[in-house]
Amino acid sequence: MNKLELQKTANEIRKGIITAVYSAKSGHPGGSLSAADIFTYLYFEEMNVDPKNPEDKNRDRFVLSKGHVAPGLYATLAHKGFFPVEDLKTLRHVGSYLQGHPDKKHIPGVDMSSGSLGQGISAAVGMALSAKLSGDSYRTYTLLGDGEIQEGQVWEAAMFAGARKLDNLVVIVDNNGLQIDGAIEDVCSPYPIDEKFKAFNFNVVNVDAHNFDDLDKAFKAARECKGMPTAIIAKSIKGKGVTFMENQASWHGAAPNEEQYKIAMADLEKVGEALCQK
Repeated sequence: MNKLELQKTANEIRKGIITAVYSAKSGHPGGSLSAADIFTYLYFEEMNVDPKNPEDKNRDRFVLSKGHVAPGLYATLAHKGFFPVEDLKTLRHVGSYLQGHPDKKHIPGVDMSSGSLGQGISAAVGMALSAKLSGDSYRTYTLLGDGEIQEGQVWEAAMFAGARKLDNLVVIVDNNGLQIDGAIEDVCSPYPIDEKFKAFNFNVVNVDAHNFDDLDKAFKAARECKGMPTAIIAKSIKGKGVTFMENQASWHGAAPNEEQYKIAMADLEKVGEALCQK
């Protein structure tokens, strides 16, 4: 995809996020929206995945370590063709396979059930190590929240990945600056994030999470880097794309009411119209 196509796809994914969370009357829109461009680049440009063969042993792996932003992952998987976009409206409903957190047993395209913060990166490290031991060529990607990296297990996993030189692993930190209790630097500051990963023997790239040129350069740099894992620190805007949600911690885990849903979708329609004029 070219950059314009990626932007249009990301906007459709944002619509899916809002629709899903509104339909569920619960969920996590803020971090899903901030990560939408990352999800889009991963699934429509970077990763080797095939909706027609979701269990292909040679596929690249993805672990959503911050599992509560499942609406973002689900909207991406749906638009990629893993399951019908219409099913996003069943998010968190009784009997739906689209649970509040990713479930490997029931959702096509999900490589790891996740949700307990801090644990996903450990699973991703295990997948990357497995590929090295088996001589497989697949790569492993994991997305963490910047609040999530306050968990100690994250750094145990990072230490292991750096020590084992897992250059087939890419850790992405969605650095939107906010967690459920407020600004991350006020709750328990993880800054400087880039220097911490460097100390654990990671190749580190800082990017604008909403700039596809930046993302393209970062993921290409990760592929070219040998002998060490890569951490991409993606500076993002929580609630990106919906004016009243942007940079508001209150939208970490809240669903819009009907009026707010209409405003949010109108915001995203305007973005889509502007992209169509390019």
